[in-house]
Amino acid sequence: MKKKEIDLVNGSLWKNILFYSIPLMFSNVLQVIFNMADVAVVGKFAGSIALGGVGSTSILLTLFIGLLMGLSNGVNALTALYTGSEKAEHVEQTVHTSFILCVIAGVFICGLGILFSQPILTILHTKDVLMHDALLYLRVYLLGMPALAIFNFGNAVLSAIGDTKRPLIYLSSAGVINVILNLFFVIVCHMGVLGVALASIIAQYISAACILIYLVHSKEAYALSFKKLHIYPDKAKAVLRIGIPAAVQYAIFAVANLFVQTSVNSFDHTVVEGNSAAANADPFVYDMMAAFYTACASFIAQNYGARKKDRIVKSYVISLTYSFFLGLILGVVLYIFHTPFLYLFTNDAEVVEAGTRRLLIMALSYSVSAFMDCSTAAARGLGKTIFPTITVILGSCVFRIVWIYTVFAHFRTIESLYLLYIFSWGITAVFEISYFLWLYKKLEKNPL
Repeated sequence: MKKKEIDLVNGSLWKNILFYSIPLMFSNVLQVIFNMADVAVVGKFAGSIALGGVGSTSILLTLFIGLLMGLSNGVNALTALYTGSEKAEHVEQTVHTSFILCVIAGVFICGLGILFSQPILTILHTKDVLMHDALLYLRVYLLGMPALAIFNFGNAVLSAIGDTKRPLIYLSSAGVINVILNLFFVIVCHMGVLGVALASIIAQYISAACILIYLVHSKEAYALSFKKLHIYPDKAKAVLRIGIPAAVQYAIFAVANLFVQTSVNSFDHTVVEGNSAAANADPFVYDMMAAFYTACASFIAQNYGARKKDRIVKSYVISLTYSFFLGLILGVVLYIFHTPFLYLFTNDAEVVEAGTRRLLIMALSYSVSAFMDCSTAAARGLGKTIFPTITVILGSCVFRIVWIYTVFAHFRTIESLYLLYIFSWGITAVFEISYFLWLYKKLEKNPL
């Protein structure tokens, strides 16, 4: 095994899961920082209208990107399974089938998004003054979906075999280029929204090209050869069986968040602005914790394939422990330093006060989400996603909508709205943990 790859089926799980996850944390945080840089450049140098136009597309882009990420979950789990069972031929078939599926998904989302972008933005009540910039940014950004699909595919494959450092290097390089091009296109070329969108898709194609070149020149079982591209029905079915429910889960989350945002919008503009400022903490915390969820699914899938049952439950417990304490530590830090954090995004004391009301509740809630998300990832590592997805949809989405029309409707306080997160995570976690334990007991009764 190469030095850049971490052994998922041998050695210390505490050490290997941690070393596997750290590059993923940096990758996830870098994506957040680079996205924030896009917004900052537009806001500082292209004006408030351009900023509003870009911001109007955020929910849609989150949805489209989430669909691709969901599909890559299937690629990761199946590749890890066959890598662990040392079935090189199946790894090869999975890689070539997955590449075709991911490219098709990227092209489909690109075409469909561009075709229906204006009707969708209209349905979302995008203000007329923002429509031109929002439409321009969205359509150009969507041209990068095929590249994003390829990068997610390559990242899923490399993560499955234990290499999380290489994607980080590619992403870091492309991200730096993204920021430089942002500044060049917007400040020097005065291209505004178009410049930021072009910088983003150029960076996406660079990262996709880097990971594609590596896979094409690799001599391992996971190498990609254009001559061998073929859809193997059994592999396609297995990838989609895991990937589609995960993609649907991302989509439903986006829809549920629309209801939450609508409820936030029922308050005055200070509360809305404070919520927006405080919400900047969410992707940092969630995405760092998500590194351990990826580790959980990959380690469990490989050890499942390697028929090492004892390491399956240990991988779950260790990943859950790491993610819980990471969420707790980050939450406590945010709780202590909430005021200086909020002043990074606003100079208005009233907005900071409003943001504090959200941040103090969320800071002590993040760690609870680990029980839900890590358990979902563990089931995915065993190839099971339909029940966990249904549970997440009911617990974290339907439950939130019910909460809004009952608890929030009764109290009508912003605190009662923010509390829906920890309650929905906790309830969903009970079912997700129970389901994973049930799956594991089935393994004990039916040895691998």
